[in-house]
Amino acid sequence: MKIWYVPRKWILLFFLCICIGLGTWYAVKPDAVETTGSPASAKHLTINMVTGEFKSKLDNGKEIEAYRWDPGTIYIPHDQPVTLSIYGVNGKAHPFYIEGTNVKGNVVKGKETVLNLRFKKEGIYRLICKTHADISHNGPMIAYLVVD
Repeated sequence: MKIWYVPRKWILLFFLCICIGLGTWYAVKPDAVETTGSPASAKHLTINMVTGEFKSKLDNGKEIEAYRWDPGTIYIPHDQPVTLSIYGVNGKAHPFYIEGTNVKGNVVKGKETVLNLRFKKEGIYRLICKTHADISHNGPMIAYLVVD
């Protein structure tokens, strides 16, 4: 039977190397996780949006509410076909238009409204609900479409 003798300094050196290796890996590891989805620059992009509602009660018992598009800001590639799918979750109906375009429609609770869009001009376009256009009508219900 053979007995191996390993000096204490070699054991400490081994653990020190392990600690340095793990510390280096932690310091240089990527913050982003690689995904398997299609990049945003793919030929066709589908964006999903919903209608939402916030409710609250004031100290005097009065109930207040506000409606919104969710997400409130979306990024769209310039001069590429995009499908915007809006599902009505809250509110009976949301007639809307996209400022600076001829696009208009209506989102109804429990139904999906699908828009096929292609923006030729870069800029920020507002998706505006006519029913909730300002604070006196539980709004403004505006989403920003950033085209670049």
